[in-house]
Amino acid sequence: MSDPIRRSLAARLRASFLTGLVVVLPIGLTIYLIWAVIGYLDGWILPLIPGGYQPQALTEYYFGPGHSFPIRGVGVVVFLVFTTLVGWIAKGLIGRTVLGQLDGLVNRMPVVRSLYSALKQVAETVFNKTEASFEKTCLVEFPRPGVWTLGLISARPKGEIAMRLGSEVIAVFIGLTPFTSGFVVFVPRKDVIELDLTPEEAAKLVASGGLVYPLKDSTAGQA
Repeated sequence: MSDPIRRSLAARLRASFLTGLVVVLPIGLTIYLIWAVIGYLDGWILPLIPGGYQPQALTEYYFGPGHSFPIRGVGVVVFLVFTTLVGWIAKGLIGRTVLGQLDGLVNRMPVVRSLYSALKQVAETVFNKTEASFEKTCLVEFPRPGVWTLGLISARPKGEIAMRLGSEVIAVFIGLTPFTSGFVVFVPRKDVIELDLTPEEAAKLVASGGLVYPLKDSTAGQA
């Protein structure tokens, strides 16, 4: 084979490999992460289940001795059922009373109460749908004028911060690549440029270091 033909064949093979990598890598990493999370939950929850109700014991009981084999995902099912049951009980009078007593007990513990209060507030903010949270994205000048940073509009400031800064200030969360931490800044609403990007698209853009942009063009319909 001549050199041009070999170079052309190598280029096509390289292009095919890169294309396959683009297809296989996201699928493989997604499956791996889901499998790892399921395994983590199983390792955390299964030891709490009595031995006679373990998946291996049940399969051996129904299929006979020597037919014991692990079943992955039982911990996830138990976690979902247990969490749903706790939520259902917490909505009732007894559940609210027990939670109130638990809150009062934890609030009397000097170190634990700070951690518990912070985690509870974060959980209520993220999962409570009565208040909007991270529904809009924006651009703000950070860390200095003339430099624009992508951010997520959070809830309006409350308490002392709202009293001291005024009602025209909003809280903006600025994530850091790879989106594992960030800053919360309070910015006047007039200095915030709201975007049509969804929070998921903004998170992908920040986590990728500016390499992954949304496929849709938000300005296409403005022509």
